[in-house]
Amino acid sequence: MIKDMTVGKPISLIIKFAIPLLLGNLFQQLYNISDILILGRILGVNALAAAGASAPIFYTMLLVTFGFTAGLCVITAQRFGAKDEIGVRRSVTHSIVASAVLCTIVTFILCFYMHDILRAMNIPEKIMKDAHRFIFTLTLGLILIVGYNLLAGFIRALGDSKTPLYFLIFSSILNILLNLFFIYVLKLGIIGSALGTIVAMAISVVCCMIYIGKRFPILKLRKEDWKLNWDFMKSHLAVAVPMSLQFSVIAVGLLIIQAVCNSFGENTIAAFTSALRIEQLATQPIVAIGLALATYAAQNYGAGQIKRIRQGVAGTSVISIIFSICIALLVRFYGENFIDIFLKEDNPEIIKIGHDYLNISTMFYIFLGQIFIFRNTLQGMGRTIIPLIASIAELVMRSFAAVYLATRIGYLGLCYASPIAWIGASLVVAVGYAYTLRQIRNQRIYHKMKQLGHKLGLCRHQQHMIQRITPDNIK
Repeated sequence: MIKDMTVGKPISLIIKFAIPLLLGNLFQQLYNISDILILGRILGVNALAAAGASAPIFYTMLLVTFGFTAGLCVITAQRFGAKDEIGVRRSVTHSIVASAVLCTIVTFILCFYMHDILRAMNIPEKIMKDAHRFIFTLTLGLILIVGYNLLAGFIRALGDSKTPLYFLIFSSILNILLNLFFIYVLKLGIIGSALGTIVAMAISVVCCMIYIGKRFPILKLRKEDWKLNWDFMKSHLAVAVPMSLQFSVIAVGLLIIQAVCNSFGENTIAAFTSALRIEQLATQPIVAIGLALATYAAQNYGAGQIKRIRQGVAGTSVISIIFSICIALLVRFYGENFIDIFLKEDNPEIIKIGHDYLNISTMFYIFLGQIFIFRNTLQGMGRTIIPLIASIAELVMRSFAAVYLATRIGYLGLCYASPIAWIGASLVVAVGYAYTLRQIRNQRIYHKMKQLGHKLGLCRHQQHMIQRITPDNIK
């Protein structure tokens, strides 16, 4: 169902749009958790550690391609907000071409350099073989992951956040069943987990294509829509590339943290992996609010409704703070119980290591929530440079903290790396958002003055004086 988010109460629209996103993300995270749970309970700690140690490479693939496809779909949403149906279709075809090229390049690079990447991450030799099998198999299915993200992004760009949810629920349940079948019945080991993901994603891609073909006439592509326009492609890449770089910067930070974590041994890897899965599941409410804001901001920016964007950000920022506090309390009190679920046998050491991380990170969830609010809003408006700068700052702070503090105080130093990065990045995107709104306001004042000058028929000298009043010097 197509949803126009340029009319109606901002907070109500965003929350209603965010609920399906939240449910979808929860199911996705539940799959991720069940995947680790199946590995840990059926195959043991070493299989859990192998998947956890190589998982950041998979997340890097996901983040880079997700950022790229999300950036492409920003243009689609803006064209929809501007009521430009031809522009919507042209955006879809240009996005498909750009995604296919990116997918080919990333897959080739990862397959060729996989061994080198794994060794650079300090993965213990004891789990190296399983780690390589797991991540190499997932890499071969990257095109399906990219395809699903792109198709789901098109559907969300038109204001429909419910349908991708249904596909995601179906995919997650199917994924779990396939993992059990491949691992428990066919005895394929850790490769079975990766195969389950690929097969489930392939079915989801087919479902999305069928649904789009039947329910979205606006996306029914014509032959002329496939004619490439390089200026239009550049407008897509101008948003997609910085967003992809932003997510890749975040991913590099995660790779560095995992590399430091891997140096502490299998038990720490297993504990850290379990704790991160719990955190990723717990923080999905604030993630969903941010994702909803991206579509909301894109449509309203395309329609020129800047005031509505400001109203939506103010309201959801408060809601995010409330959610962050509640989530933090829940995780702090029940974190140990959650970690124990992942283990085949009771292991107090792993439980303690994982809970230490959660006790530290939960104190900083408020900053993480604000990152999602301001970053997604800026991206929805097509302003990707500031989020990119924030991501670079986040990478520098996270990497420095992980390496420096870990050498000083050990594992607890590693636990402070992400919270420190969250504080710095949240300040950058918050200031960047305020600056962007001020810049837009000044540009509007400038253009209104020019229009007024033309209407009043001012003389050439007077119009020249108005033109000298640029957006940069309007106070």
